[in-house]
Amino acid sequence: MSELRRNPLTKDWVIIATERAKRPEDFVTAKSEAPINEDLSKCPFCPGNEGKTPPELLAYRPTETKPNTPGWWIRVTNNQFPALAMDGVSTHREIVEGFNLKMPGFGEHEVIIETPDHHQTIATMDPKQVEEIFSAYRERYRDLAKDPRFEAITLFKNHGAGAGTSLRHPHSQIVATPVTPLQTRNLMEEAIHYFDASGSCLFCDMIKVEQSFQKRIVLETSNFIVFSPFAAALPFQTFVFPKKHNSNFEEISPEDCRELAGVMRIALTKLYKGLHNPDFNYVLVSAPCREKDMEHFHWHFKIFPRITKQAGFEIGSGMFINSVIPEEAARFLREIVV
Repeated sequence: MSELRRNPLTKDWVIIATERAKRPEDFVTAKSEAPINEDLSKCPFCPGNEGKTPPELLAYRPTETKPNTPGWWIRVTNNQFPALAMDGVSTHREIVEGFNLKMPGFGEHEVIIETPDHHQTIATMDPKQVEEIFSAYRERYRDLAKDPRFEAITLFKNHGAGAGTSLRHPHSQIVATPVTPLQTRNLMEEAIHYFDASGSCLFCDMIKVEQSFQKRIVLETSNFIVFSPFAAALPFQTFVFPKKHNSNFEEISPEDCRELAGVMRIALTKLYKGLHNPDFNYVLVSAPCREKDMEHFHWHFKIFPRITKQAGFEIGSGMFINSVIPEEAARFLREIVV
């Protein structure tokens, strides 16, 4: 019969629908690609169109080339249509209507253009290019974390229309906010409760459990582990954890960042090959900028393939139904040769 599994990080319950479980192979579907005759002259992220974006904040390019010209292999700009902007410096909170709270839409919203090649994805890129992407993540994250006006930074990638992307050209985004999202706060509170009760880090103990049972591990390297979580909310949901305890992503060393890039490339290539290039999101979960060296928190990446849709039960209850058993999802991905 079906199982209810509890997520130890959030205390959310997930239904693992074993009674109507699908084999991982059942999710392998052909994906319609954009036509090869796309008009790349209209893509603001393609080389030659640098004037269609705000000025670059960071670029990896030959020294003899000028900013905002072709020649780059990684380019970071402000988002043309930002969710938040640096106009003004006020982070003052105001009560309106005697009840509701608001504040100016202050923040930073950047785009990391991952390659000059419009048709690439991380799974098909050269490993060195992926290392450069994650180096840019590290560089921009560390720079934003220094700004005392920001409390939290959210780094994420949307791949495919089903994951919310509007531009096909490979890119990621980073948003710095003057408030810490409630989801992060709730996760921190659960981690604090666990630490108070056990004296150990919830995330570190999760890694130990996965290493002990092995059946949900997708891959493991010297410093990172990739696994399907016990209470995966979505089919093929995947976590990428550093083995070394660290609460803040900005503290990652250049060497570990290169290893992380390789691990993420392999994990995404397994999804790309196994599920025929599914739409997906990945997000970085890290402690707030002003809260360092936390014994109870542990930064990590989450990968969310978008191969199913939420329906009325999920929307009404907040409880997900997953029709792929996490152990089977891990086995399927583990067996894909990269």
